Amino acid sequence: MSVPVVPPVVTNPGQVYRRLLGYARPYIGTFLVGVVGMALFASTDALLAYLVKIFLGGAFVEHDPRVIWIVPLGAVVLFFLRGIGDYVSNYFPASVGRRIIKALRGELFAKYLRLPVAWFDATSTAEMLSRLTYNIEQVAEATTNAVTVLIRDTLTIVVLLGYLFWLNWQLAAFALVLAPLISWLIRRINSSFRRYSTRIQNSMADVTRVAKETLDAQRVVRVFNAQRRQEEAFERANELNRHSNMRLVNARAMSNPVVQFIASIGLAGVLYFAISQVQTRAMRVDEFMSFLTALLLVTAPLRRLVNVFGPLQQGIAAGASVFAVLDSGNEDEGGARTVGRARGDIEYRGVSFAYRADKGQVLRGIDLTVAAGRTLAIVGRSGSGKSTLVALLPRFYDPQQGVVRLDGADLREYRLANLRDQVAVVSQDIVLFDDTIRANVAFGRPDAGAEAIEAAAEAAYVMDFARELPQGLDTHVGDRGALLSGGQRQRISIARAILKDAPVLVLDEATSALDSESERHIQAALTRLQKGRTTLVIAHRLSTVEQADDIIVMDEGAIVEHGTHADLLARGGAYAQLHRMQFNA
Repeated sequence: MSVPVVPPVVTNPGQVYRRLLGYARPYIGTFLVGVVGMALFASTDALLAYLVKIFLGGAFVEHDPRVIWIVPLGAVVLFFLRGIGDYVSNYFPASVGRRIIKALRGELFAKYLRLPVAWFDATSTAEMLSRLTYNIEQVAEATTNAVTVLIRDTLTIVVLLGYLFWLNWQLAAFALVLAPLISWLIRRINSSFRRYSTRIQNSMADVTRVAKETLDAQRVVRVFNAQRRQEEAFERANELNRHSNMRLVNARAMSNPVVQFIASIGLAGVLYFAISQVQTRAMRVDEFMSFLTALLLVTAPLRRLVNVFGPLQQGIAAGASVFAVLDSGNEDEGGARTVGRARGDIEYRGVSFAYRADKGQVLRGIDLTVAAGRTLAIVGRSGSGKSTLVALLPRFYDPQQGVVRLDGADLREYRLANLRDQVAVVSQDIVLFDDTIRANVAFGRPDAGAEAIEAAAEAAYVMDFARELPQGLDTHVGDRGALLSGGQRQRISIARAILKDAPVLVLDEATSALDSESERHIQAALTRLQKGRTTLVIAHRLSTVEQADDIIVMDEGAIVEHGTHADLLARGGAYAQLHRMQFNA
């Protein structure tokens, strides 16, 4: 599991859009119902122009008495059909669009769960959340409203042009002279919209990042009186987002008048020749008014088409950013080897590791063996590589050099899910979910029975405080366990590891958030838990690891000492120095 290579963002808008529409393929029947509604809606504009011809021809040219009831009845029928077409053309494509969004959002979330840990190291959570929420909503615009307007108004223009050619093909052909220029303008507008949309999405990720960091660290912000500082940081991100949006609004606001002005030049030319034909009686007044009505009706769908290219290009840019994640490589699933329960023999042989080549090695030539059932304590200054060393066990990362073995087999030979079944981790970074205490204890074992959950809670001294709560183990812990104390959260995380009952146990400062009395209880529970298991304990307080079978001291990514507590003290080296510093303090 090396650092992932991010695939390039697909910039071909046609390719991105075709891929987006591929999500609509299972719902093509529903979408076609919407297309029928679009066709019905589009035909009503031409019917309106035709109704004008009937009205003027029957009332002023031919003096047909039937026109007195035909035209009013026709108007009612016309707008009834238009209403049906409007409803069907909006509802059914929107239904398909929301299904696409649900599918795409679910696929992206599932992808996040399968990306390598290194991806999360290189990508901010805010950026990932922005893709999952804001960007995909932009995709919704591209796959629902934009498609509806695009198809419906294109059909409307085609039907109106067909009617214009039927009335007078020479004038209709003249009206299309400026179509290539308008088409070229729309392509240029699309390019601008797509460029500005990408900037908006990036700025939105910055807004989300600053907001999330501030809200997550609200206590730190308060205690350091940093409200003003965070307001200024948010203001900068917010202003950049506003500026990027206004660039898009400006391009959108300018595009419509320019296109309309060019279209008006064509309209002026058509009016000139049409009036000339009326004056020479080559064209009847009712035909002229019907032609003019149809020609003017073209301007509204043309304006909507120009306006829709903004959301459409935003959706394409958003889709490209989402597909960049979906096309990234998943976490390596490992080999084919599986075991029911590992013995727990662990070996590091010639292991070196670096998060990034330009940052230097974090681990250097590690050689280490831990026999099954024994406890290894890992001590050293901050940044010496202790946490990285144990992070290789569940294969959060793979070493660039050397090999890590479990029961004599390279970790990469194990099926990844099976390997992680063999490892339980209790970290100083306590993660609880906004659920009940019971659900958090059983997080890795959703099939566990009530008795097993309560036994694990009892062993980790969770029941000591849970019994005092009105709902006991069914009490909600709040966001990240905010409704509990640090010690209570740590006990729940330990109970979770006890319930998992894995043969390999990693304790990364597992008692760091506990008071002295709670720590004594937890240490007793952990001592029982460690029996029969291979345990790797990371600790800063040396008093907690004196009884370990072996102790290693790390410095700058290398093991500088290895032995028992008594041996290391007798040597008077790095361990003895750390011990003196702590106990003298």
